[in-house]
Amino acid sequence: MGELELPAEEYAGPARVSAGSSGEAIDVEVDLRGQFEPLDGRFHWYGRIAACEQLSAEVRSGATVVLRTPHGSAEGRLSDVDPWGRFRITGTGRPPF
Repeated sequence: MGELELPAEEYAGPARVSAGSSGEAIDVEVDLRGQFEPLDGRFHWYGRIAACEQLSAEVRSGATVVLRTPHGSAEGRLSDVDPWGRFRITGTGRPPF
């Protein structure tokens, strides 16, 4: 029997975000991390999306988006924007990295 393969714990690099009224994919840079949470038995991932004027014009905090990297895609939720204009993104389950 094979071992359970856990997702990578971090990713930094290019990604695409699909959201907003147009549903258009927007190229961004991301810095993501994640870990398996034994309390609920799920993988939790989170990170920041580099400041992007187009993304800020299309979406607001609280929006659900699809984040794609060269390694996969996953649905995430945007939250607070930091002083540098970066959205925080969080998700559970299989991460996009």
